[in-house]
Amino acid sequence: MSTVQLPADLQDALSERLHATAPSRASAQVERLIENYRGTTPTAAPILRDAADAAAYAAYRMPATYAAVRSALGAFRAQAGDWAPGTHLDLGGGTGAATWAVADAWPGGTHRSTVLDWSQPALTLGRELARGAGEPAVRAAEWTRAPLGGAPALPAADLVTVSYVIGELTPAGRAALLDAAAAATRGALVVAEPGTPDGYRRIIEARDRLVAAGLTVLAPCPHDGTCPITGTDWCHFAARVPRTSLHRQVKGGTLPYEDEKFGYVAAARPDAVPGAPAAARVVRHPQIRKGQVLLDLCTRDDGLTRNTVTKRHGPAYRAARDTEWGDTWPPAPDADADAAADSAPEEE
Repeated sequence: MSTVQLPADLQDALSERLHATAPSRASAQVERLIENYRGTTPTAAPILRDAADAAAYAAYRMPATYAAVRSALGAFRAQAGDWAPGTHLDLGGGTGAATWAVADAWPGGTHRSTVLDWSQPALTLGRELARGAGEPAVRAAEWTRAPLGGAPALPAADLVTVSYVIGELTPAGRAALLDAAAAATRGALVVAEPGTPDGYRRIIEARDRLVAAGLTVLAPCPHDGTCPITGTDWCHFAARVPRTSLHRQVKGGTLPYEDEKFGYVAAARPDAVPGAPAAARVVRHPQIRKGQVLLDLCTRDDGLTRNTVTKRHGPAYRAARDTEWGDTWPPAPDADADAAADSAPEEE
């Protein structure tokens, strides 16, 4: 899986801020946040209640949330061509992980970001972290407190991101927020959730509501139809996130990295964003065997299939060996069309 590096200026700002908070104090908040992050305790009030909660969240979740959103934006950009947002609404953005990710996805851009959240401590910390950002869009972001429940009135924006927030809401609040987000979207909307079965169900709910609102799915799905995954399986992806020593201390981990599993949907208004979904996407780790690569794909026309790509497929085989979980297939328009066509689904 791909490794997503936190921007150096964000990493420095986090380290500076967290060094001012005793790691043991931050760690004491993490267990409660874990339950809320996994979506097991929907609420009508903010999860981040004070400065200690906000600091613990920044240590525990911000790097991984950034990696998930940045990965989803990368997949969206690959399908949306040269489109770029002029305005961005980071809905339920907390400390602003998605705002940093959008600035990295469109570096040097002139877009304006607004972070909207119901937790003032999260917004306050996010504003502090953004002060030293290299990207002007992060430094100039607006941080606005507003309720997320009910049917919020949202400002229109070219790009709306909703990351790791709908699991905090009741079912009615979740539906109202998604409908309001779709109505506010002038260009594209990206929803990201934890890569758990519950997170997948919330992504499917979001996807259905966005399609019903007239948006077209550009990633990760190759179509707007019913998800072909059934039973106990669920669609998710992963990004590797490097850990600093302070990050490991707060989280009680020993590895120098963590693998963030996430689900997402990126959809766009077809009259505003040119582009189309990929023909297929890799939905499992590719299996590399002697002389062959097995690719589990979600496809536009055939649902879930397994492609066996062998050495006889030439360029397609070399491309398959470099393909990762979450990538599109074929990986590039100039791939050997005949070889890719020859790599039709086969039984093992």
